[in-house]
Amino acid sequence: LLRESDVRIQANRCSMSPYESMKMRTAIGALNTGLDSCTICCTHANESGQGVSLLPTLFSVFHLGSTSVLQGEPVDESSVKKMILTFEKRSYKNQELRIKFPDNPEKFMEAELDLNDIIQEMHVVATMPDLYHLLVELNAVHSLLGLLSHENTDILHHGPPQPPTRDRPGELTDIDTLQESEEGAEVLIDALVRPGQVVALLVQNMERLDEQVKEEADGVYNTLAIVENMAEFRPGLCTEAAQQGLMQWLLKRVKAKLPFEANKLYCSEILAIVLQNNDSTRELLGEMDGIDVLLQQLSVFKRHNPSTAEEQEMMENLFDSLCSCLMLSANRDRFLKGEGLQLMNLMLREKKMSRTSALKVLDHGMTGPEGTDNCHKFVDILGLRTIFPLFMKTPKKMKKAGLSEKEHEEHVSSIISSMLRNLKAQQRSRLLSKFTENDCEKVDRLMELHFTYLEAVQQADKRIEGEKHEMVRRGEILDDGLEDEFYLRRLDAGLFVLQLICYIMVEISNSGIAQLHQRVHQILNLRGGSLKVVRHIMREYAESIGDGKATEFKEAEKKRIMDLLENF
Repeated sequence: LLRESDVRIQANRCSMSPYESMKMRTAIGALNTGLDSCTICCTHANESGQGVSLLPTLFSVFHLGSTSVLQGEPVDESSVKKMILTFEKRSYKNQELRIKFPDNPEKFMEAELDLNDIIQEMHVVATMPDLYHLLVELNAVHSLLGLLSHENTDILHHGPPQPPTRDRPGELTDIDTLQESEEGAEVLIDALVRPGQVVALLVQNMERLDEQVKEEADGVYNTLAIVENMAEFRPGLCTEAAQQGLMQWLLKRVKAKLPFEANKLYCSEILAIVLQNNDSTRELLGEMDGIDVLLQQLSVFKRHNPSTAEEQEMMENLFDSLCSCLMLSANRDRFLKGEGLQLMNLMLREKKMSRTSALKVLDHGMTGPEGTDNCHKFVDILGLRTIFPLFMKTPKKMKKAGLSEKEHEEHVSSIISSMLRNLKAQQRSRLLSKFTENDCEKVDRLMELHFTYLEAVQQADKRIEGEKHEMVRRGEILDDGLEDEFYLRRLDAGLFVLQLICYIMVEISNSGIAQLHQRVHQILNLRGGSLKVVRHIMREYAESIGDGKATEFKEAEKKRIMDLLENF
């Protein structure tokens, strides 16, 4: 009845067919806003009718990649004020009529269409961040948020924007204009979060939408876009958002047994964003059994590759979320109990596309003293049989999957160095015995990697020294910023991998197995290597290790490495 009334009133106004009427109205709305992207800011209209489009307006305030060229009357502070006041009046009238005639849609439909018209006009404010303060001063933000719970769920409908991919970030992540006027953006964001429950309100609306209906699925997509752009502009909001129900909704949506589509991809992306550099959200996910949810969703890719590029991106987002969570010690215990090690080990053996990311997860789960239990368990589940073939040779499929040879060798070397640091007793003996197999072939491979990365780093050092000398000659000052930049270039050349390899060399030389000590020194001498160079690399490694850790740990680890060097 609502949609029939809508169409009838529209047709009477324009003296044309209902469908032509709605097409005309959409086109006029696009001209009024002057926005390049009509799929973003115009009301979704088709033969079934149209509804009040509040969320696109709220969303378009955050989607600011287009520029506005207005036709006719210029939009200034006075006209925006008039627009906002008209919106407030029509919103109040619509609410009043809905309360007065709840069972008679024809009584309030005219007011609802008028409300829709003014909301469409307000899209133009999206391209004018300098005027955002008017939305706050005239309380329009509060009114817009209030309408999110409007009885007509069509308020969340809107033509679908293109989903983002790795190659094309998509329409929903462009906030260039927002950053052009940070003062106006700050005022707007403050107004949105001031009530304290803006994300909770957005989550409640997503929960009442049926994603089996295309228009309502679009509403969910655009709601996620608001969350993403708020988080991008103010990362600190992620903690509040997660606590206001977003984390619970994301986990529920990710594990929902629905065919893969754009919303599931977007949910995985938002989840990765919320967890990034945030221990509070990582802890919250762990408490909600989120580690198990991630492992269950990833288990699908154990024996099957993603069928599309979008599904592959979702898989990588879930792996990134898991890696982020494993930065928290408590989540490593949950990962261990949830048999995450077994799953990652199987992925490495199955040689599917997931193998690349599984290697990265193992690296995150086993590094540092917090990874001790995972290191022991990895040996118990025969993980050494899986990891050492990857150490001996970089698989071609790894390169095809987008992982460079250096990244692969870094992850494998890091896993082996973590095991050498953390393993005790029988498990450590099993690891060391691997290096003696087949006439110490793994030591030979280790030394081969050492000289390869040593040469690459020395070449980078030579270039950097030349640049420094030239800068000094020109009288330029080498500040800390430049020194950091030079250090990052050395890391890119392979310094960290070289440090890991040297650490493994020093560890196995101090293992008490004479065969290993002799082989390392023998190859160093044969190829003109230097113990002095290895010691220098390890001292530099000892100085940088433990950044972000407690001072006690850093000092203890530094002393341990220096003690190893004494006997190298």
